[in-house]
Amino acid sequence: MQKLIKWFAPLLALGVAVFIVFFLVSINSADEIVDTKPLTVKTETVPKKQEKTWLNHFSKSERLGYFYPVNEVYVRVDLDEKIIKTITYKLSAKLLDPYQLFCLKEELQRYKLKYYLKKDRQGVDLLIYSQDVNKLNMLVKVLKNYKIKAVIVPFKEDY
Repeated sequence: MQKLIKWFAPLLALGVAVFIVFFLVSINSADEIVDTKPLTVKTETVPKKQEKTWLNHFSKSERLGYFYPVNEVYVRVDLDEKIIKTITYKLSAKLLDPYQLFCLKEELQRYKLKYYLKKDRQGVDLLIYSQDVNKLNMLVKVLKNYKIKAVIVPFKEDY
């Protein structure tokens, strides 16, 4: 049994080597291939049927050199429901140094308020738009501890 195991590995290696040699010889044979033609691919494109939409009509029309802005579509919807006007408040705080900004960000995270930082030459202005005036008033009281002046005013959007 030990003699069989002793000769098994060299016999296996010899068998694999012979197989590889015959395989390479059969692949690289000197037989010439007759009747070789280059491959050609025949592709026929089927034109897609264009869908008729009202946007395509506007994109193809031309009137006195003016093209309709197809990507800008405005829709006006008349609703029968009453839209209740809500008042949005704006808290504005001028920040003088980075420490005040850090303290303010920590307080905003605690109150879970989203904010907008506006930086210009006069300094950094923080804007918070919210409909909860009580939460903003509490925030203003807390900001006084950090010597941050904050002002709450009703916010009016200009269209």
